Amino acid sequence: MISVFDLFKIGIGPSSSHTVGPMRAGKAFVDGLGPDLGRVARIEVRLFGSLAWTGKGHGTDKAVMLGLAGEVPDTVDPDRANAIPAALAAERRLRLPGGRTIDFDPGRDIVFDMVTPTDGHPNTLAFAAYAADGATLRGETWYSIGGGFVVREGEALVDESEAAALPFPYRSGADLLAMGAASGLSFADMVRANEAVWRDEAAVLAHLDRVIDTMMLCIDRGMRTDGELPGGLRLKRRAKPLLDGLEADRARNLRLPHEVMDWISLFALAVNEENAAGGRVVTAPTNGAAGVVPAVLRYYRDFCPGANRAGMHVFLLTATAIGGLFKMNASISGAEVGCQGEVGVACSMASAGLAAALGGSNAQVENAAEIGMEHHLGMTCDPIGGLVQIPCIERNAFGAVKAINAASMALRGDGTHKVSLDQVIATMHQTGRDMASKYKETSQGGLAVNVPEC
Repeated sequence: MISVFDLFKIGIGPSSSHTVGPMRAGKAFVDGLGPDLGRVARIEVRLFGSLAWTGKGHGTDKAVMLGLAGEVPDTVDPDRANAIPAALAAERRLRLPGGRTIDFDPGRDIVFDMVTPTDGHPNTLAFAAYAADGATLRGETWYSIGGGFVVREGEALVDESEAAALPFPYRSGADLLAMGAASGLSFADMVRANEAVWRDEAAVLAHLDRVIDTMMLCIDRGMRTDGELPGGLRLKRRAKPLLDGLEADRARNLRLPHEVMDWISLFALAVNEENAAGGRVVTAPTNGAAGVVPAVLRYYRDFCPGANRAGMHVFLLTATAIGGLFKMNASISGAEVGCQGEVGVACSMASAGLAAALGGSNAQVENAAEIGMEHHLGMTCDPIGGLVQIPCIERNAFGAVKAINAASMALRGDGTHKVSLDQVIATMHQTGRDMASKYKETSQGGLAVNVPEC
């Protein structure tokens, strides 16, 4: 099972696969040096595939330096996330665990390898630690597989022995529906029961509340911050001007019928502008798609009668079940299956979460998740300049609106539908495999090459 602690990680922008994952891998590598640590004289990192092609725009080199310096995504100070790598690059010295420092020149020791093909995953990192005489002390290959998940070469993402011990070891939407029918429990209840195998209820609720609070604070911060986003596009933030316009309309008692759509878009834009600026966000299930779930959750909180904290918990637990199915059976990595695996999966998760929070049956929740993904099939990942800005930020706004539409359509029905969630997940996976690599987070196709003036 993919835990709510795994799927909803707190970190920094701009990317879960290109920032959060490489930072975690770098930290894990230095932590694993063990008795060899005292002999290390040099560390080299090689980035392959999508990490090489778009790593500069995503800040992958900075993330690796943060990880090697002992920082982790959920506790690193966003305000220092640029200062630490800048100081390291200027001094060309890396402080290892225990206080030792070694020579480290990012221009030499972080290699963006755009030539060597990748076999294990499009997001591949190779670490090597050398002694003073040049002997290799340790070498490891890591895969950043989306959503901040990292896997060392040769290790499995899911421990099948742990999964067998769960009360509800679901691996498909059909499993969830069957187990729910047999037990009388909702998707959220079954996820909660599985979490209880590893942690007490208080720990689970504390994490859910921390995720909710981080999401809401990110929206608030994004709505109140103005100016340009970092990077070469010189893209101006749009959330604050949109908020100012909505508040001005309300002051004039002007309430257009579609105003709620503007609020939903505002919430999503605010999160993804914060993500693009390297702010504190929640991977949901990725950073590139981090605005969809918070926007829909905020819509539930602010616009749905009867909304409460318990409903927000149900929302996130249900979204965990759906996101876990995509993670286990397909992918949530834009470098592997395109943006359908990021914004599309986020829309599916948010659709299901909202349907559940509004009292939908298991069949209606599964239907909402299916609708949410079905209409993102084939979406490419083509970030202009390798930055998580255009078209990524707007795509989150549209994904959030689609999620609410999908939940509403499902709740208006009885849960009966022709295409199952499992069939859509399989289709998404196959579509991603068929998609040309230039449309999968390499910035070699789509808008990334057809808008050269950016």
